[in-house]
Amino acid sequence: MSTRHETRPLVHAAEVSDEGLPRFAHPLNPASEVRGISLSELTGLQRIQVHLIRVAPGKEAFVYHTHACSEEFLYVLSGRGVAEIDGQEHEISPGDFLGFPAPSVAHHVRNPVGDEDLVYLMGGERCSTEVSDFPHLKKRLIRVGDVAHLVDWRDMKLFWKGNGDD
Repeated sequence: MSTRHETRPLVHAAEVSDEGLPRFAHPLNPASEVRGISLSELTGLQRIQVHLIRVAPGKEAFVYHTHACSEEFLYVLSGRGVAEIDGQEHEISPGDFLGFPAPSVAHHVRNPVGDEDLVYLMGGERCSTEVSDFPHLKKRLIRVGDVAHLVDWRDMKLFWKGNGDD
């Protein structure tokens, strides 16, 4: 079995301290800023992905989105935040679990106020192909392997529509 990084079956908590977590901002959301690490890559998991994510007060995780293919979950470890799920806002706090079966409803997490990071585990399937919609932005992301294309909804053309008997 080959992996991109040296892997091991155990990652100690001290190895993923706040100071060492890489930063990421979603390119479609100027309010996005997370610090996080892929625990699944460190341990060599191939079929699922698990990430430790921290969202600072006043910041947002990624962007309001759906998944057509991959299921996703979040489990809140500490802090408080707001999850927008299918157009409704819900407060989230430690111990709360969010699950999004595919195809998923739109969802997004943010840490609107306070002085504490929102910390959660995020994970799901590692699918080779994914289609994600960004309903607030009216855009669709189509990813096959490591290549992704972003399309405005107004530029999409209907190619084929089944009749339900397929």
